[in-house]
Amino acid sequence: MARRKKVYEGKAKILYEGPEPGTLVQYFKDDATAFNAQKKDVIDGKGVLNNRLSEFFMTGLTQIGVPTHFIKRLNMREQLIRSVEIIPLEVIVRNYAAGTMSQRLGLEEGTQLPRPIIEFCLKDDALGDPLVAEEHILAFGWASQQDLDDMIALALRVNDFMSGCMFAVGIKLVDFKIEIGRVWEGEFQRLIIADEISPDSCRLWDMETGQRLDKDVFRRDLGNLADAYTEVARRLGVLPSNVTHTTKPTLIN
Repeated sequence: MARRKKVYEGKAKILYEGPEPGTLVQYFKDDATAFNAQKKDVIDGKGVLNNRLSEFFMTGLTQIGVPTHFIKRLNMREQLIRSVEIIPLEVIVRNYAAGTMSQRLGLEEGTQLPRPIIEFCLKDDALGDPLVAEEHILAFGWASQQDLDDMIALALRVNDFMSGCMFAVGIKLVDFKIEIGRVWEGEFQRLIIADEISPDSCRLWDMETGQRLDKDVFRRDLGNLADAYTEVARRLGVLPSNVTHTTKPTLIN
């Protein structure tokens, strides 16, 4: 596909104008960042893996009736997506205590929560994406009460799907974050899953060993990030079972 006008560049992806009105091309970079981009590196092959894994999850969600912005994968690093109005909130679903939740509440990492807990963070890098309450969201008009209800329902459906996918391949879904966007159909709006779903946006632990298979590998210097992501892709059947990251595998269509 010929390169088009750049619309937006974030830490891990670039958005370009799409071939048709209402579409965008999402390009996955190899850049890895942590701690609000205070730690940075380039991980060879990371963008290829995240493109394919996000396609896998978005396609699966579509098949069970969860609407997403994903249309199709174009090549190893790009996918065609619907253009959406992003709600300026990160939606975090936690099944086990980890990361900032453990720090805030003094919970040991890996503690199973009594039920999935949903948190919201304001999408603002300058502020460090702060945790916000539903009262803040309603008071400042970032989303309506109906939006919040729909976002929670979508997040729980994603959690059910993702938890099942991971459990089947021996991986514990500790937590994840998603972004949700608005699309308009006539005078009516609909909320759909946007951005990406990949090991960049999840915490994934091996169920037997506790080995991290997500971006905490990079955050905490626990090994090779591409190897961890390759292991997730291999278990899910996205990669052949006999490859490692060092073999420069060809992804399965």
